[in-house]
Amino acid sequence: MTLASQSPPIAAAPVATPEVTRHGNPAVVGLAGFGMATLLLQFHNVGWVSLGPVIWLGIVFGGLAQLIAGLQEAKTGNNFGYSAFTSYGSFWIALSLIQIASAMDLFPVSASDLGWFLVVWTIYTAIMTIGAMRISAGLGLVFITLLIGFILLVIGHFGAPVFNVIAGYELMICSALALYVMAHTIFIDVFGYDVLPVGKPLLR
Repeated sequence: MTLASQSPPIAAAPVATPEVTRHGNPAVVGLAGFGMATLLLQFHNVGWVSLGPVIWLGIVFGGLAQLIAGLQEAKTGNNFGYSAFTSYGSFWIALSLIQIASAMDLFPVSASDLGWFLVVWTIYTAIMTIGAMRISAGLGLVFITLLIGFILLVIGHFGAPVFNVIAGYELMICSALALYVMAHTIFIDVFGYDVLPVGKPLLR
């Protein structure tokens, strides 16, 4: 009998299974920041609330929180969410600072100045609307109503103020749609099935 035959069998070393780290979806914060800040601004546009609460919610939640959500989207490889949330977060910070600087007479702005500011955002939104329509009906409708709202605001700031009020009511619909898509994303995780469907893409 050889020494080799007397040696006990060597068990294979267990293979370590890497733990899968689960990350939250940044869109639930981005959509909430966008929807709530936009909704409060429309309350101001139709005359229900003063500008103060809009400024501070715009900076903190519509701006900073949405910007952070966009940067988190970059880590997931979602270019649409990365662009949308960082851009509209920056929009809210810029709009709030414009209002603060104008109120302090640092950089006064006219209605037409704000109109041109809104023009460039209308162009950006038109581009993003096409992309949103390729994702889902719900998100497509968020951007379609946002684009219509921007167009109405541009008209309102270039000499027909009544369109700002019309935009206020129209953009309330946009805000509600954004919060619906946010709720869809949260509920599908909480319930494990699609409670609030967002529909198939409008563009195939």
